[in-house]
Amino acid sequence: MIGQFVTSKAGHDKGCLYVVVAQEADFVYLCDGKQKKPEAPKKKRRKHIQPINAWVEKALLDRLHSGEKIYAEEIKYALKTYCQTCMSNQE
Repeated sequence: MIGQFVTSKAGHDKGCLYVVVAQEADFVYLCDGKQKKPEAPKKKRRKHIQPINAWVEKALLDRLHSGEKIYAEEIKYALKTYCQTCMSNQE
């Protein structure tokens, strides 16, 4: 699930798009690069997120899995690219 795009189903951030940067038992750690940066990700229960069948690019995914430092700009770029792809598919 690490590197997957998800949306929040519950809470004050309902409907927000995030990238999963870490996971443990019943929780995932989410990042959007703006409010929630990789240094301080949002902790959320799995039942409160909706996974999307899309992942970040391979280079970033490998770095997430290896535990290397990730920058907020990389997450923002991944989300922006995903949103642009979605918009172009709708047209």
